[in-house]
Amino acid sequence: MLSATSVALRAGARRGAPRVAALASASNVVRCQSLVGSRGLSATRTLASPPTKDRTREIVAQTLSSIGSKREGAQYHQLFTSVSSKKFAVIKVGGAILTVAFSITLHELSLYPVIVHGAGPQLNRLLEEAGVEPQFEEGIRVTDAKTLGVARKLFLEENLRLVDRLDQLGVATRSINGVFMADYLDKEKWQYVGKITKVNKEAIEKSIEAGYIPVLTSMAETENGQILNVNADVAAAELARALEPLKVVYLSEKGGLFDGEGEKISHINLDEEFDHLMAQPWCRYGTRLKIKEIKELLDTLPRTSSVAIIHPSDLQKELFTDSGAGTLIRRGDKVQKASSVSEFQDLDKIKASLIRDREGLDAEATVDRFVDFLKENPFTAYYDDALQCVAIVIPAGKDRPMATLATLAITKSGWLTNVAENVFTAIKKDYPSLVWTVSENDENLTWFFEKADGSFNHNGSVLFYYGCDLRSDALAPVYDDFISHGRAMLGDSNLEARLRRAAQAASQALKASQPRA
Repeated sequence: MLSATSVALRAGARRGAPRVAALASASNVVRCQSLVGSRGLSATRTLASPPTKDRTREIVAQTLSSIGSKREGAQYHQLFTSVSSKKFAVIKVGGAILTVAFSITLHELSLYPVIVHGAGPQLNRLLEEAGVEPQFEEGIRVTDAKTLGVARKLFLEENLRLVDRLDQLGVATRSINGVFMADYLDKEKWQYVGKITKVNKEAIEKSIEAGYIPVLTSMAETENGQILNVNADVAAAELARALEPLKVVYLSEKGGLFDGEGEKISHINLDEEFDHLMAQPWCRYGTRLKIKEIKELLDTLPRTSSVAIIHPSDLQKELFTDSGAGTLIRRGDKVQKASSVSEFQDLDKIKASLIRDREGLDAEATVDRFVDFLKENPFTAYYDDALQCVAIVIPAGKDRPMATLATLAITKSGWLTNVAENVFTAIKKDYPSLVWTVSENDENLTWFFEKADGSFNHNGSVLFYYGCDLRSDALAPVYDDFISHGRAMLGDSNLEARLRRAAQAASQALKASQPRA
């Protein structure tokens, strides 16, 4: 039913953790487990040389296959290297986890994240040992001259410590100072605390061009050279605004954001969910502030950018697998709905979206006939404004025991910007149970497994379902129909089957019209 219309790339597009146990003979289907100051350029090693293409492929295949499939690793490597190196990722490392082990040598994959860190917990401890009680106003550390002196020395020590640790792991790094320029945030209230006014990118860019990963502290300075303290999360956000990376990653011991039930939130689509989240009684204090700050950040970045809050041990999984790791936050796209053909604002564009990437000489006429079918039958269509994803669901009825996903047409960009995830979430809200079919050769098969509660494999096709039990009265006739007819089981409501039949008929007619040798 569902054709593989594109390579399922994801700049952090979340695909929920697998919940499905393969049923029947589905075991043969592959699934996944799921910083311009030029001062202070202290290189930790000689100029790093880029790897050969063969070496890169070897690293991708051997290292990344341990956390996901080779397909996932190769696709995300291709995605991340499709943009300029400085637009790959900004990674904020919390002070409590500065010894994080980057067990994957990203620079060997031609990937150069910009790392920024603080040292808040260590600073609190040093101040307490010196008999100075840390003071905060509105969540911001009051930084007097003594605190600033301790903080400056500590931040430099921790920066060198992190650089040395990464060097031991074979990661070529440079410690860079002078990146953040700032003014006093409010000298009377917070004293030596800065508000970043400018990010000097030159040293960062030169470091990356030379093959080194830049490592920055969150310290800033005024035009007169006065050092100011800046919260590391704030520094990371300002750095992201300057670099516009695909990924902004916050490494956190908690590993993500959690809802009122204590469950980790896998992904947040801000365009759809922000107001709803802000109204939840559990969305308070740090969680509420973090979501608001991330929304403010993403509103200033390209729509392809995302923010991930993950545990440091999950960095590889977040970067190179479909399922990701902690909490992924994107701006997303609002999902439109239509329940009659007349509700489509531009029917021709809807048709074009259903035709694109479809093989077959009779595809346009087949889609026309399918639209005629929709005029006479109930359905719900789901799509984004740009029509990167179009899904059509036929509800249960007299001759249809369960709601059916008749078609799902997604562009490469639709996968990349998480539109497919948003559309499927909207479908699940309206249809608590659903069935659909996919070819077992579909390159996006893992994603469909993750969306289902169960599946059956038969003669090269996979029947997926959610919201019902294996032995339910509704599923039994669907299963029987699937065994008898495969992906043609859904009859006229199945656009994919219609297109396949049309293509086969056109091919046979073409062969018949050709003279025999």
